[in-house]
Amino acid sequence: MKDQLIKFITSEYSDRVDIIKDADMKDHTTFRIGGPCDIALFPHDRNSFCTVLDFVNKNGIRYVVIGNGSNVLFSDEGFRGVVIFTTKMKSFSFEDDLLICDAGVQLTAVSVRAVKEGYDGFAFACGIPGSIGGAVYMNAGAYEGQISDILVYSDFYDPKTGKIERLYADDHKLGYRYSTYMDNDRIILGAAFRLTKADDPDSVLALMEDHVRARKEKQPLEYPSAGSTFKRYPGYFTAALIDEAGLKGYSVGGAQVSEKHAGFVINKGGATARDVLELIQIIKDKIYQNKGIHIECEVRYID
Repeated sequence: MKDQLIKFITSEYSDRVDIIKDADMKDHTTFRIGGPCDIALFPHDRNSFCTVLDFVNKNGIRYVVIGNGSNVLFSDEGFRGVVIFTTKMKSFSFEDDLLICDAGVQLTAVSVRAVKEGYDGFAFACGIPGSIGGAVYMNAGAYEGQISDILVYSDFYDPKTGKIERLYADDHKLGYRYSTYMDNDRIILGAAFRLTKADDPDSVLALMEDHVRARKEKQPLEYPSAGSTFKRYPGYFTAALIDEAGLKGYSVGGAQVSEKHAGFVINKGGATARDVLELIQIIKDKIYQNKGIHIECEVRYID
């Protein structure tokens, strides 16, 4: 059936969908970890994306959709099926006070552009290593800003109906690193955000630059990672909990709790998914022993 998928794409959509067979996930994720998938697909636009999804759904082909490959960890054995990436879907435009984006638009790129265009509201997103789709999916945030502050609507594809529909802000049920998309199979195609023209554009630019400097100073950006590894537990700073547990710098194989910021598990070189999972479990167990609380991993494991 996968050969039929390739034949279908190459005969009808070769100029709108890129194909890589046996693509190593370590080459397509920010953790630089993971074995091969059977087929990696990169649709260029919404229509080709939905066409691919229609085909895999109707033919019972196992698949997963991801964006920039941040916040995910693929199995060392890889993924038996099709991985569909949104990274080639990167169109965005400003229409009055709305910023309208495809799912694959990179947060940093659009944040920088919005600030340069004189808009306020998106500076917090500069440096977050993800895409619009993933940001809406998990209500991404940083520096006291989050997607829920500016989201107007998102468009999604429903695999059950084969239709494209729209979800408005209140219906997302956005919470801390949560949206209603986590509870269903709907796939985000794009989103719109309400921004405002800044009274003092220079101050917004300065704020964004401060965020970038802070990230470079405090986060282990020099090493591959999936971003922040754990969700914040109410009333605690997770990095501080890990540090207090004596795990800062602790390693399992090539995976290490960053010595720069304990909230990050990094790939020091040659780390496997097994290393990362074991290290995450050690952290969770130690904090439970110390504090009696269960911290939750933010990184999505795919096998």
